[in-house]
Amino acid sequence: MTFWLLKTEPGEFSFDDLVQRGVEPWDGVSNPMALRNLRAAHKGETCVIYHTGDERQAVGLASVERTAYPDPKKNDENLIVIDVRAGTRLPHPVRLDQMKADARFADSPLVKMGRLSVVALTNVQYGAILELAGL
Repeated sequence: MTFWLLKTEPGEFSFDDLVQRGVEPWDGVSNPMALRNLRAAHKGETCVIYHTGDERQAVGLASVERTAYPDPKKNDENLIVIDVRAGTRLPHPVRLDQMKADARFADSPLVKMGRLSVVALTNVQYGAILELAGL
């Protein structure tokens, strides 16, 4: 099982928005590597929701509800979405600077490729986020 970190600009769509809606298509992804990651996501896998912009922190958990399908808002078969189900808020947000300072993230695209919006996490990295969040 793979864990995923999904980035979102909280002013456009926040973790609270996801909680309010329950299940939502994760759209707006256009980077080829991020799209490959979305295609690799399997139903039931856990996602960490990460707020970009001024926040730059992991704030909550979610799960993949539906695997990749064409983005219904786009007329491009290469652009896909997954459906994401809201989970729980992290007790303490995990800031990007905390992750960058943690050796467990040294090889992560999260710190090496800052603009990548869908990032695979290893079991160790996911565990580190939970630990840093106080879970």
